[in-house]
Amino acid sequence: MAKYMLIMRSTDEAAAKFASTDFNELLDAMGRFNDELIRAGVLLAAEGLEDPSSGVVVDFTGENPVVSDGPYGETKELFNGFYILDVASQQEAVEWAKRMPYMEGSKAEIRRVPSIDEFPQDNEWVQKERAWREQTGQL
Repeated sequence: MAKYMLIMRSTDEAAAKFASTDFNELLDAMGRFNDELIRAGVLLAAEGLEDPSSGVVVDFTGENPVVSDGPYGETKELFNGFYILDVASQQEAVEWAKRMPYMEGSKAEIRRVPSIDEFPQDNEWVQKERAWREQTGQL
């Protein structure tokens, strides 16, 4: 099994449709989908994010980091939530993503989350992280 992150991206079109949709309907649809993931045993984490206007950006493009109010970039560059699934393949992650109850105009980016086993095991920092993951029950 491998971990895959499904990064939820919204467009202006999807955001407008979201704003005009009954929130309880959205919660019901997402709840049913999340329940399917849980029953299938593939859901590791899922979170939605607050509106981008409430965030801040730390920009490292200059000599010193600059903090400014969000959002960063254009709406098409923002993401509004994520899932982390433990599935057998990228194709399985794609199949789950295709079943999500998201608004027309939304997009899901799917990326594999590398395991700590894929990093040099003789590195001091990898060893410390592995110990932390073992201590917290993540391994």
